[in-house]
Amino acid sequence: MAISEGQALPSATVLKVIPGDVQPVDMAGFGKGRKVVVFAVPGAYTPTCHSAHVPSFVRVMDGLKAKGVDEVCCLAVNDPFVLEAWGKDTGATDAGITMLADAEAAFTKALGLDFSAPPRGLIDRSQRYAMLIEDGVVKVLHKEEGPGTCEISGGEAMLAAI
Repeated sequence: MAISEGQALPSATVLKVIPGDVQPVDMAGFGKGRKVVVFAVPGAYTPTCHSAHVPSFVRVMDGLKAKGVDEVCCLAVNDPFVLEAWGKDTGATDAGITMLADAEAAFTKALGLDFSAPPRGLIDRSQRYAMLIEDGVVKVLHKEEGPGTCEISGGEAMLAAI
C-alpha cells in the first residue's frame, strides 16, 4: 500500500549527494522540525525527468523558499554519482536542490511507490511524485498517473498547493 497524506515517512536510507561526497540519510528523521519538498523521478537523464520535472522545480525555487520550504530534494533510484552529474547538468545543484540517491530503491519500496517497466529498461524505479513533508509527516502528495507526464507533480503544482 502506498503512503498517503497524514502518514510519517518510513525508515529507509538514501544517499545525499554533496560536493565530492555522499552522506547516508535516514528518511524517517528527514524533515523532522522542517518543511521539505521531495520530488521523485523514474530516472536521471530520462526524457520527462530531464526536460520537464527537474526544470519545473528549478523555476519555482524562490517561490517555495518564500513559502517557508527549508529544503527541496530530487530523489531517483540511481547511484549517487549519476545524480551528482545530473544535478550539475540540469542546474538543479546551482538552484539549491538536494539530490537524493535511492540506490537500492529501499525508500521507494517502503513508500509503496515503486514500479518496473522492463521493456523501457526501468527496474525497481520510483513513480513520479512530489510531496510536501512537515515535521516528518506527508502533508501534500501529488502522484502522477501516467508514466510520461509531469503535471500534478511539477514544481508549479506544488507551489500552488502550499
